[in-house]
Amino acid sequence: MKSIKRAALAAAVALAFSAPTLAAGKPKAPREAAKPAPAPLSAELYRSHLGQAVYQVLLGEIALQRGNHELAVGAYGDLAYRTRDPKVLERTVEVASISRRFDVAYEAARLWVEIEPESINARQTLAAVLIMQNRADELGPQVTILLEKDKDNLIDNLLRMNRMLSRLQDKAGAYRMLDKVLAPYAGIAEAHYALATAAYHAGERQAALAEVRKASSLRPEWEAPALFESQLVARDSAAAAIEVLERFVKANPQARDVRLHLARGLIAEKRYGDARKHFDRLLAEHPDSPELMYPVAVLALQQNDVATAEPLLLRILEGAESAERTVAAYYLGQIAEERKDHAGAIAFYKRVSAGEQFVPAQVRIANLLLKEGGGLSMARTHLQDSAKRQPQAKVQFVIAEAHLLRDAGRDEEALALLDAVIAEQPNQADVLYDAALLAEKLGRMEVLEGNLRRVIELRPDSAHAYNALGYSFADRGIRLEEARQLIAKAVELAPEDPFIMDSLGWVLFRSGDLQGALDKLQKAYALKPDAEIAAHLGEVLWVLGRQDEARRIWAEAGKLHPDNGVLKAVRQKFAP
Repeated sequence: MKSIKRAALAAAVALAFSAPTLAAGKPKAPREAAKPAPAPLSAELYRSHLGQAVYQVLLGEIALQRGNHELAVGAYGDLAYRTRDPKVLERTVEVASISRRFDVAYEAARLWVEIEPESINARQTLAAVLIMQNRADELGPQVTILLEKDKDNLIDNLLRMNRMLSRLQDKAGAYRMLDKVLAPYAGIAEAHYALATAAYHAGERQAALAEVRKASSLRPEWEAPALFESQLVARDSAAAAIEVLERFVKANPQARDVRLHLARGLIAEKRYGDARKHFDRLLAEHPDSPELMYPVAVLALQQNDVATAEPLLLRILEGAESAERTVAAYYLGQIAEERKDHAGAIAFYKRVSAGEQFVPAQVRIANLLLKEGGGLSMARTHLQDSAKRQPQAKVQFVIAEAHLLRDAGRDEEALALLDAVIAEQPNQADVLYDAALLAEKLGRMEVLEGNLRRVIELRPDSAHAYNALGYSFADRGIRLEEARQLIAKAVELAPEDPFIMDSLGWVLFRSGDLQGALDKLQKAYALKPDAEIAAHLGEVLWVLGRQDEARRIWAEAGKLHPDNGVLKAVRQKFAP
């Protein structure tokens, strides 16, 4: 209630100290506001109407507070057009806009400008109402006057121009309007930048490109046009976008933002070495910036440069709270794990408390606990406790627990664990897939086939589900035509996957196409020297009479994978 009283008092004071022009007789409707005002009344008669004015202000504010927008707009609209007072007109625009009566807001704002043509506030208000009403054609004169009247802030106003116009639905109209309004400012870079932005939002990409290049020519050191030009040309060519940024950085070596965008663009193009050079320079110039430390550390890790990455990751981890801290802890855990410092790795992984790395960090802790002698029970307990901490990831933790049981040779328990999840959530594709592979190991082929067909229903783009089902038929030498069709679908979905190539080679071998099988298996092995691919390739070579080559392939793979059961079995079969 206090705020209503203050509003009423403010309006009353405004009326008491303004030059009144009350209309005699019936109040005019908003649409009649453009008619000539009647002769002003005397101050005594005006003050005699002050009580009525205060009443209408109170009525309007209380109605607005109670959600009766029509009454609020009516009370203020009547008062505004009877008094023609600027303060009342301003409040009328506000109340009408809140009530979404933009027709009334427009008439009040237009009258306010008519009464106070020199008022910047009045013209800004009218411009805002025109934008809300999507009246781009009428907006131009107001924008022109606003720019002319505020020459001291011209540059800032030009840069804010498109933010002001962002709610205007007629983007093409906004562009046409600015093209006319900004014509007198052709020598100012910010005017061309504003016009480029409007052209872009209007879908006039070539015009935007032309304008942003004009802005660059007028201010060659300004970073914003270079970034905008890069964005525009990137739609056609990533290389061209990078070239724009490289050219700018060469001419302006201290350009931090452009160099940062250039480095990120180079990463996207897998030009890691070039990106690293730019990040290194940026970090040398801004050594305490987490925004730079993180990408430099990640790039260093990609290049196996742990000496550079590790101290940067430690600084991020011990620095201010940020999203990168969790990722830094995860990477530091991996570094420690590769050093066989399992206790240190666990300590880092425990600092991963949220985010995408939470689940993999806890799974790694479980595996390390197992390696450190904590036993399967302790590892499983850790995963179960982690699932309680992040219930939405429960399924992922159950899969990880099943993997621990499988690796421990407890396949029946692992399958039972997954089957329990499937009973509660029958559409969990990842669980169905893992359960299918366990079922295959246990010889439950009907479960394998049922689960994989369900995965294909749930995820028709799952190349691995098609592959696993097709391979299961090929490996048993049954339903070979169906197996080929399933694996062909997998190849269509993932043509460069070496394991799927291996399956295709194996089904061709089972079908009697030895040369076709050899071609596919050689390509798969070149991509991935996996033990099972080596076993298949060696068997095909052996059958083709190329036993020496087969022995060599098996020997190579045996050094890399000495404990692989499939490889051991094929060597025992053909070269005991």
